[in-house]
Amino acid sequence: MRMLMLVVLSLAVISGCNNAQNKNASPSPQSIQGPSVASSVYNSVSLKSAGKPTVYATQNPADLSEKEHLEALAERVAGVNSAHAVVFGNSAVVGLDVDGNLSRSRVGNIKYSVAEALRKDPRGKNAYVTADMDLSNRIAEIGQHIQKGEPVSGFASELADIVGRIVPQLPKDVAPKNVPPAPPTSGH
Repeated sequence: MRMLMLVVLSLAVISGCNNAQNKNASPSPQSIQGPSVASSVYNSVSLKSAGKPTVYATQNPADLSEKEHLEALAERVAGVNSAHAVVFGNSAVVGLDVDGNLSRSRVGNIKYSVAEALRKDPRGKNAYVTADMDLSNRIAEIGQHIQKGEPVSGFASELADIVGRIVPQLPKDVAPKNVPPAPPTSGH
């Protein structure tokens, strides 16, 4: 229980720490330069256009919920079969469903492309992108709990499942079944 509370508290702190922007910071070189050849190649090559009958991200973004908008942006990237998003405050987590046979480096490229697409969109700047299949499924289940009107219990339940898979099981913590513990020996 303490571990769960620690993880929830950590997520709350992390999601709240990136909200303030420094107005006096010098502009980054990326924002000063015009569009590069690489970004135009990225936009023309890796974004899907013919694969879906309707591309939601190109329609009026005001008509979409933030969740649907982020999912649509992620799904436009080549290699993404589907995407699930959960929005909390100014932050979001976007889970990607990609082909399980892809190499780790290709999955990394897809995640980077999605993160770049989200960074270019004002509503996607504070999004975390994951391509872990289990985590993506958990994000989808959190979204289902929210739609049912159970945001807190659904989030807590899925977070407990996630933490349960992440926390390592140490062999010394496993007691053999049906074997009584050995009696303590005296040190004489």
